[in-house]
Amino acid sequence: MDGIVTDVAVGVKRGSDELLSSSLYNSPNSSMSGMVVTANGNDNKKLRVEDRMDCAPSRVLHIRKMPNEVSETEVIALGLPFGKVTNILMLKGKNQAFLELGSEEAAITMVNYYTAVTPHVRNVPVFIQYSNHKELKTDSALNQRAQAVLQAVTAVQSASTPISGTAVSECALTPAQSPVLRIIIDNMFYPVTLDVLQQIFSKFGTVMKIITFTKNNQFQALLQFSDPVNAQQAKLALDGQNIYNACCTLRIDFSKLVNLNVKYNNDKSRDYTRPELPAGDGQPAMDPSVKDSSLLGKNQGTPSGMVSPYSSGGAFSSSLGFGQTGGALSPLSAAAAAAAAAGRVALSGVSHSNSGVLLVSNLNEEMVTPQSLFTLFGVYGDAQRVKILYNKKDSALIQMADGNQAQLAMSHLNGQKMYGKIIRVTLSKHQTVQLPREGLDDQGLTKDFTNSPLHRFKKPGSKNFQNIFPPSATLHLSNIPQTITEEDLRTLFENSGGTVKAFKFFQDHKMALLQMSTVEEAIQALIDLHNYNLGDNHHLRVSFSKSTI
Repeated sequence: MDGIVTDVAVGVKRGSDELLSSSLYNSPNSSMSGMVVTANGNDNKKLRVEDRMDCAPSRVLHIRKMPNEVSETEVIALGLPFGKVTNILMLKGKNQAFLELGSEEAAITMVNYYTAVTPHVRNVPVFIQYSNHKELKTDSALNQRAQAVLQAVTAVQSASTPISGTAVSECALTPAQSPVLRIIIDNMFYPVTLDVLQQIFSKFGTVMKIITFTKNNQFQALLQFSDPVNAQQAKLALDGQNIYNACCTLRIDFSKLVNLNVKYNNDKSRDYTRPELPAGDGQPAMDPSVKDSSLLGKNQGTPSGMVSPYSSGGAFSSSLGFGQTGGALSPLSAAAAAAAAAGRVALSGVSHSNSGVLLVSNLNEEMVTPQSLFTLFGVYGDAQRVKILYNKKDSALIQMADGNQAQLAMSHLNGQKMYGKIIRVTLSKHQTVQLPREGLDDQGLTKDFTNSPLHRFKKPGSKNFQNIFPPSATLHLSNIPQTITEEDLRTLFENSGGTVKAFKFFQDHKMALLQMSTVEEAIQALIDLHNYNLGDNHHLRVSFSKSTI
């Protein structure tokens, strides 16, 4: 396992399990005061590796090196896919916990799995080993919060009636809920596709249907499991987790809906039970191989409900990190891999993941220009060259700085409206965009922007990397001179052909939020007014915002 030395390998007995000494038990500051079991007197000397390897399995597991402020639900989530969790003891002051599973077999399966795949909690690797205790006996009065969470989980797993009179924590489970989850992605620095959601949530059961959409400037999804219990377990394990390091946080609630009505199978919605559904207008058709592979259910060779490790050597752990065992992918590479799923669908199974060239089709050929495409696609990467095709002027090739930027642009702009038409964005088979031969007039259809001063991501570590959001009706404006008023900006943006619904200056007056009536109007305004000269050598900077006014 990457980064783990042999004497702390998962699944081996370690002297630090002997936390139940009399000094700890009697300490007024120790969470151990809720523990009734007693120690067996072993000292804290470090056991030899071969001794620890021979430690007898137990249904009680000792979890160490957890991050600060970890919750009971996050610890329970480690064990939930392997079977019933029957007890828990948190030692928050020592960043440790004891977890009791329903059977020794379940504990053995859990330890064996996490020997191959390093468990993570809040992006921090944790260590799991057998405890020398055969069961946990806790004083529920002193361990009330953990017991409340456990009672809720037990109620879900047994599909019993709702718990009454129990102060269950806000993230604990309650029984008999809908099989449909409402998912909001906060801080979406990298794209999250329908296929990524399917892979994450199928860990907990069969995913039947998914619908994705943008609401209140946030990427959201409705996801339906085959069983409400699976939805309960997924919510418990995943709510508040990050898909990528420090971003793309999952916020999960139960939907009031109990069944989703999916009309189209494309990169915005999917019914895995009905592969024959059409793709819909302006949307790429779904690859048949994706249709057939999405309803595999639980994977053989892994614990019930666990997703198999990816070919990259990694798997989704409880922190949802990509590539835990073979060296984690960089977040941007992971994002590109995620967006590639959409590209694979769009190109009927052919993925040109190394290409930085995009093919954009269904353009409004009366309105589109290389400059307008450069400005719009430049929100998601540094467009180097743009070529509108001479014999097919509703299509264009756009060369981005690299494949990652091409993936980001494709995932955010495919299916958006530009000049009244829904554009389609896919990865091109071309590796570069060729410039016209010298002396040949191509009517201005090809432009080289390699040396443009308007590239947003040329500077390493630029703040622009932290402000990549899907197209939204709300725009973020910056570089505003003090002489410009709200009325000036409202007039300017309404002249672009839309309606300004709301406006708000930041305190320093150099930045503002401006909300158009539709996303299409905002896209048009960004194309027209990004880099607009406001006077005094101030060129307006326009980008999409995740905020609302």
